[in-house]
Amino acid sequence: MRLFVSLAYDGSGYSGWQRQDNASSVQQVLEDAFSTVLGEKISVTGAGRTDTGVSASYYVAHFDTDIEIKEPSRLSYKLNAILPADIVVYSLFRVADDAHARFDATSRSYSYRIHTVKDPFARLSAFCKFDLDMEAMNQAAAYLIGEQDFSALEKTGGSNATSICHVTRAAWLRTSPCHYVFNITANRFLRNMVRAAVGTLLEVGRHRQQPEWVAEVLAGRDRCSAGQSAPAVGLTLTDITYPYPLIPLK
Repeated sequence: MRLFVSLAYDGSGYSGWQRQDNASSVQQVLEDAFSTVLGEKISVTGAGRTDTGVSASYYVAHFDTDIEIKEPSRLSYKLNAILPADIVVYSLFRVADDAHARFDATSRSYSYRIHTVKDPFARLSAFCKFDLDMEAMNQAAAYLIGEQDFSALEKTGGSNATSICHVTRAAWLRTSPCHYVFNITANRFLRNMVRAAVGTLLEVGRHRQQPEWVAEVLAGRDRCSAGQSAPAVGLTLTDITYPYPLIPLK
C-alpha cells in the first residue's frame, strides 16, 4: 500500500532533500529510519527538492510498503526516536496506490525570513545589514502575482519543460521593527526561484531599483538582469496542498 507522511526538518545540516552519493540528505536519513523501523528497504519520494540549507516546516513524501500499519502513532514514535533532532515525522496518511507526493501537489508555499540587526536567535533567518522599505517591496512583489514566465528568476541550466508558474500570493510582513518575512504561494516553483525573487525584491527595498523594475526583469526573461539569490538559510517550505483530503491513520 502507499502512504503519505508529513514531516518537518531544519535543513541547515543537509545538502538538500535529495539523496546524494557524497553528502548527507534529508531523504537518505528518512529512508534509513523507515527501513530500520519497518524491517524492509523503503524508498521515499518527496514533494520536491529543497536545496542545501533550506528547511521545511511542512513537507510531504510517499512510500510503499507491504507491512500493515496497525499502530501509526507507535510507528511515528519509533521513527522520531531514531531520527536526528533536526527531522520530525508528524502523521501517516493512507492514499490511493497511484497518489504521488510530488506530481499531485496543487500548490506550495514558502516563507523567507530576514533580520536587519544582529540576532543570535534568528538562526533560520538571513541577515541584511540595510534598512528596508517594506511598502516598496510589497509594491514590487505584486508584479510576481499571476501566471507568467519566471525564467528571469530560474537558476541557469535548469531542465524544466516550461518556466510558466502561477503565483497566487507574494507579500512581505514586518514581524518586529527589524524582522521581516516574505510569503509566496504558487502552483509550482522553478529551481532557486524564491531566493532569486527575494534578492530581486531586496534591490527595491534598498531603493536601488523602483518597484516597476521587477516587471521589466520578468518580461526580459534574463537571469542576469535580476537580483542576486538570497542565502538559503532564510528559506522555509511551509505548506503543500493536494486535490484530495489527507486523513491521518488512526
